[in-house]
Amino acid sequence: MNRSRPATATYVRPMTGWWWRRNPSFIRYMVREGSAVFLSAYALVLLAGLVCLTLGEPAFDAWRAALTTPPSLVFHLLALLLVLYHSVSWFQVMPKTAPDLPIDPKLITNGGLAAAALLSLLILAVLWRITP
Repeated sequence: MNRSRPATATYVRPMTGWWWRRNPSFIRYMVREGSAVFLSAYALVLLAGLVCLTLGEPAFDAWRAALTTPPSLVFHLLALLLVLYHSVSWFQVMPKTAPDLPIDPKLITNGGLAAAALLSLLILAVLWRITP
């Protein structure tokens, strides 16, 4: 006498199309998350520069020379674009995840972007004044 139950058929979801065709917000989410990889890589580039700075002037000059190569410039341009997208998308997500506030969430988004732009211009102006 067999006491085990017969195997039941498991449900297999049909793969009728790619997931990004049905919901484009998935693509935006994945690009935002993927941009964090470039942010991490850029942080490692800066960390390498700090290590080279501690090793002396020849090592630091070699690191700076490596930053002027075409692949490095392409990497920096791509990293800049992804950082901009990452920042803008996080300011767009913030009102959706914040608790109910007595002010309009769009005001927070627009105010945050304006504050980030103003702060960036202020930092750029300060750096412009102190560089020889």
